[in-house]
Amino acid sequence: MLRSILVAATLSACILCLASWSIETDRSTADKHGLFEIREEAKRFIAQENTKGQQQWDVLEPNAKVLVPRCAVPLEAQWTPKSLGRSKPSVMVICATAVPNVVMNRWDVPVPVRQKPKSK
Repeated sequence: MLRSILVAATLSACILCLASWSIETDRSTADKHGLFEIREEAKRFIAQENTKGQQQWDVLEPNAKVLVPRCAVPLEAQWTPKSLGRSKPSVMVICATAVPNVVMNRWDVPVPVRQKPKSK
């Protein structure tokens, strides 16, 4: 009986934590690069792209399951190459040099985008 109460209390706490999580609160720490900053880099890239041409884009949220080490250099962004096989357009946010860790030296995170609806 006590065990089932503990399990129920733990699950309730986990649900509350997940409910309060958002891209807005997922900021960088000393060990990981936050999805907020990754999305912001994609937004900067798309803002520049939107000034260039006829097509206008909105940035969506990166996959919430992504966890990458902190980047040691400024982030870069570019259109995700079609050769990577993504079915929809996205921006690739790139870290050329991650803070030393045992997992990866560099990383890239695709951030989906969608074309803005044309206004009449």
